[in-house]
Amino acid sequence: MNTGKVKFFNDEKGFGFIKDDSTDQEYFVHVTGLIDEIRENDEVTFDLKEGRKGLNAVNVKRA
Repeated sequence: MNTGKVKFFNDEKGFGFIKDDSTDQEYFVHVTGLIDEIRENDEVTFDLKEGRKGLNAVNVKRA
């Protein structure tokens, strides 16, 4: 389980990006990968799963 902060999330389009606390990597997140609703600057926990264009954040929950 990784921890990070929501850098950007667009409710209308259903996607955004999360910045990993330990690596400073940014990961794509889609609304289908959310467990909780998220907003910009929320602290979250998440798993990583290989997607079509690289790693995606999934199982995203507010910390």
